Amino acid sequence: MTGTSETDISGPASTGGEPEEFQLEFGDLPALLRAWRAEAGARLGRAKALPQKEVAHRMGVSERWYRALESGAQVPLTADTLTSLADALDLGPDERTALYWYRRTEVSDEEHPHGDDGRMTRLKQFVDAQSNFPAYLIDHAWNVIACNELMVQWFPWVREPRANLMRWVLQNPESREQIVDWHRQASLYLAQLRFALFRYPEDATLQALLESALNDSDCRELWDAGPRIIAFRQGGRFHLSLPHVSQTELVVTAQVLLPAYRPGARFVALMPA
Repeated sequence: MTGTSETDISGPASTGGEPEEFQLEFGDLPALLRAWRAEAGARLGRAKALPQKEVAHRMGVSERWYRALESGAQVPLTADTLTSLADALDLGPDERTALYWYRRTEVSDEEHPHGDDGRMTRLKQFVDAQSNFPAYLIDHAWNVIACNELMVQWFPWVREPRANLMRWVLQNPESREQIVDWHRQASLYLAQLRFALFRYPEDATLQALLESALNDSDCRELWDAGPRIIAFRQGGRFHLSLPHVSQTELVVTAQVLLPAYRPGARFVALMPA
């Protein structure tokens, strides 16, 4: 893939030196770009972040253009430009997905209704019909929409009002007992939350989830450890300690499907590893 043609723009450009630190905010592309430059520099064995000038050169754009992008200016971002940016920063598939979502217009729920035409009812029936493994349906903010009986047996909390998977994993002490490798899993959930916040930066539920989680010192340490982003955890492996289900440790993988006409929703089945 060749770089985009060099482009100049009017607008703000960074006047200071290279930032030493970064702090991620909701849907904050500039902070992510600074963090990704730092990671790119580390991968190349350098003691500092990849310079803005080098990123611009790799993309085939002017340094002024890239500085404006990283300062938060509204610059034109075509699909080819995003690909060149991802290539220049050597981004992985999840980071690329987040970057492409930055300029993508989400299909509104009004255009594809999912409450009154029976689609959601049939989807819930599909979840409930699963009998060989725990299964559940969550929305974009990890609110539990539906679950089958096996999921209830394994995790009774899913039947509670306003049950939320992300909140349970990050904030409920029970999760630290039942998820054997909790620190690793919490880190991965926070990486998914970072992606969701990038995709839905104005979502109050997602913002509240993060704000509450960061009140916990363990979650704060994991969040501050780096800019990791995970879009979807297809095949994610979990080690579970559920004495009320099994006297031995359970190892399962999460198989994830994305239902049509329900943006952000995920159907998840916990299958034996």
